[in-house]
Amino acid sequence: MKSNTSIKSIISMIIVISVLATGCGKGSESVLTDDGNTSESVDTKTYKEAEIEDTTLGKSEYSNKESNEEAGNKASSEARTNSSEDNSVDTAYDSSSAGVSKDNDDTKGASDNDKIEDTNQNKGDKSDMDSTISSEDFYISEITDELFDRMKGKSYKDDCNVPREDLRYIHILHKNLEGDTCEGEMVCHKIIAQDLLEIFEELYLNDYPIERMVLIDEYGADDETSMTANNSSCFNYRVISHTTKISKHGLGIAVDINPLYNPYTKIVDGTRIVEPAAGEPYLDREADFPYKIDEDDLCYKLFIEHGFEWGGSWTSAKDYQHFEMPDFVADELRATYD
Repeated sequence: MKSNTSIKSIISMIIVISVLATGCGKGSESVLTDDGNTSESVDTKTYKEAEIEDTTLGKSEYSNKESNEEAGNKASSEARTNSSEDNSVDTAYDSSSAGVSKDNDDTKGASDNDKIEDTNQNKGDKSDMDSTISSEDFYISEITDELFDRMKGKSYKDDCNVPREDLRYIHILHKNLEGDTCEGEMVCHKIIAQDLLEIFEELYLNDYPIERMVLIDEYGADDETSMTANNSSCFNYRVISHTTKISKHGLGIAVDINPLYNPYTKIVDGTRIVEPAAGEPYLDREADFPYKIDEDDLCYKLFIEHGFEWGGSWTSAKDYQHFEMPDFVADELRATYD
């Protein structure tokens, strides 16, 4: 029995060695059972393929997960973007409600000219916002029927040959010596209306003092009375003394500013003439007093820049209040109206 067991054991060992050798050659794996029999396991190649498949599956699942995460991230990003855009819209709406301008997608598709136009418009809006000048305070108009009724028989005499259509009414604001804002009005010829409007705008913005500016008709078109009240004026139809020539005031192309403090003076037959008479204390142009016009004065500089001449520069007479257009302008107008 011991011999048979020994032989059996030897045979079993031979079989095992043989099987092992054969299995490695086949690429399969054999397993020795408890009773000494062998059992072939899962084919190695098949296992690896399964492992590869599992790995591929794992990678595929990872890839899908990554893809899903990317998709999720993308969706999340888009959601954030949309949320941001929504917030931008809300912010822009709030800004526009608060009066703040904003860029929007409409302007992105606009042409350069449109953008320039928009920019210029914005600039214009800002300029209007910042300016103290308004079209309700500074403007030019034709002579209305109501205004003409105020002028008829006064500054617009019955023999006036300057057409009403050639005259203009200008409305302005001005400051007095105390810095108070006053309403001003003046009638002039249409060829100087825009110049006067610009001059008076600058004077107002620079707080230049003008005591009074109402139509001379308020004083019955009487020069002496108007000047004594220190009233600044322009149009008042009359001819030059001892001639038939329309004066420059009669044409509406001469302006008197603060006349009481800037009087007209001339020596006639050895006698000094002063107009207005109450302005005589202000003939001393070296003295310091309010409303005085000289060549350092802003009023002087603005009128000269706009092509006017100053009576204070005359030699045979001095008219410190007076600014007028040159003679050739007056001659052309006279030739038209005569």
